[in-house]
Amino acid sequence: MGIYDRDYIRRPPPGPAQGRNPLTSMRMWSVNTWLIVICIAVFVIDEFSPRRLVLMQTQAVIEPRDYAALDASVLVPDERVTVTHRDSRGKPMLGRQSVYLNSPQGRVKVAVNHFRGMHSIASFLHFSTARGFMKMEFWRLIGFQFLHADHLHLFFNMLALYFFGSMVERYLGSKRYLAFYLLCGIFGALMYCLLNLGGYVATQFFGSDVQIRGLLFNNPNTPLIGASAGVFGVLMAGAFLAPNATVLLFLFVPMRLRTLAYALVALALFWVIRGGPNAGGEAGHLGGAIAGFYFIRHPQHLHGFFDILGRVDPTSHHYRGKRGRSVFRRSTARRGQVDRILDKISAGGLHSLTEKEKRILREASQRDA
Repeated sequence: MGIYDRDYIRRPPPGPAQGRNPLTSMRMWSVNTWLIVICIAVFVIDEFSPRRLVLMQTQAVIEPRDYAALDASVLVPDERVTVTHRDSRGKPMLGRQSVYLNSPQGRVKVAVNHFRGMHSIASFLHFSTARGFMKMEFWRLIGFQFLHADHLHLFFNMLALYFFGSMVERYLGSKRYLAFYLLCGIFGALMYCLLNLGGYVATQFFGSDVQIRGLLFNNPNTPLIGASAGVFGVLMAGAFLAPNATVLLFLFVPMRLRTLAYALVALALFWVIRGGPNAGGEAGHLGGAIAGFYFIRHPQHLHGFFDILGRVDPTSHHYRGKRGRSVFRRSTARRGQVDRILDKISAGGLHSLTEKEKRILREASQRDA
């Protein structure tokens, strides 16, 4: 069965109806369309926001254990940060600040703070091991997924979402697709954080010269940004739903979607083990791919993602009231039917469904849209 023979591929995505005002049309956009629009909007707005210097690393000039020999009294940072590099528009890219120790022996330079220029939105939303985990700024697990380093980074991620995201959304329904996408991004950040923490712990125990394949030894403040983790999850979902679909690599090399997806995952794994220049980003790709591989096969685990919304979300177990309980019971029963149908597709393919099961799946997708 080809990809365009499948019902969830052939059906057009939810879109604006003719004769409706623009606001109504925007409400009719699919979740995938909204994700693309938000990523582009955040990138454009952030490009015009002021750039600030964010602390990336503190490099010791003398060992902390030597402080005692200086009869240390207090650490004193230099009064200003010196900009060491600016971009073509004159905005600060890199900065440096000396840290001194006041002691009876005089003022001694003990460390240098290194700063990196970041636009305002990126500085608030980017994920790093130090900020997202050690400082427990958990909003960064979501925020970094809407940031991009440059135009090419944004273009290729949005291109992949445009071609494959709608297919996955039609299969899962809008609400579960949003949960799927965000969870893949979160798992990408957690994979990055896990390998980065492993590298940090290894250096504390074995010294700065230790090298263990697969761990990340970059600075815990190194930022992680981009929708790539979620995109890799979407690619893995597409490889499950339409493994034999033909895609054009570099616009002219035909390749099966499953082959492309697994080749990209293998390449990411290679660079993590090899320690390539973007090993941290590749670790995020691996985390997103693993999450996508799992959740597309177990979509029932996506239902509880928005429970925190409470009364706002009628499918939440927090929904209260007689009518709410009735809606929740009916919703739960429908979900049970849909989950059994999805399991049947996973085991025997779409052709194994009866006409009634296809109708139930089609109606469930329309309700979720």
